Amino acid sequence: MTGVLVVDDQDLVRAGLRAILEASGVDVLGEAADGAAAVRLAGELKPDVVLMDVRMPVLDGIEATRRIRSGGEAAPRVLVLTTFDLDEYVFEALRAGASGFLLKDAPRAELLRAIEVIADGEALLAPTATRRLVEDFARRRASAPPVSARSLDVLTPRERDVLELIARGLSNGEIADRLVVGEATVKTHVGRVLAKLGLRDRVQAVIRAYEVGLVNPGEG
Repeated sequence: MTGVLVVDDQDLVRAGLRAILEASGVDVLGEAADGAAAVRLAGELKPDVVLMDVRMPVLDGIEATRRIRSGGEAAPRVLVLTTFDLDEYVFEALRAGASGFLLKDAPRAELLRAIEVIADGEALLAPTATRRLVEDFARRRASAPPVSARSLDVLTPRERDVLELIARGLSNGEIADRLVVGEATVKTHVGRVLAKLGLRDRVQAVIRAYEVGLVNPGEG
């Protein structure tokens, strides 16, 4: 059973999430009303997934995510919940180590699926809002000094292809079909891309691909 920590500064939101999750067989290990409490409880309760609000008192969700994810791969994974689908704060939470984000008014089935995906170690990139978020931020950073594309020199040509397809939102299965290889081979390539570039997960791989110009905002 997946263990979840619910973090939101509004009592009614936490209560509503708890009711939905428990009715669906998800184990709600605890609740926190601010980021500082979230960091403490994540260390004590060791949930599989933390549902994290962004704008909270004491410590915001971005810094709380960064501290929780500083524990590396063994640390709880973070799913950011937000009211706005184009929110620069959410992008910063993804950079801090969150595995994805979801709107607070998302359907119950979508929330449960998101928790399942992230608990299994994948990043939540499927919702179009996630790609819109990254592309919107990339546009607004267009005037900033770009990250050098030479950072990708450590990748083989096939690994660069895999990174580009990840950034375009393809799943491992879709990448396997596109490159005419087995899905296990794709998983190996993805792991090597993340390791060579020092990235935590697929979300950060997408961000890096935009930063270096491997993929440009608005491309299909």
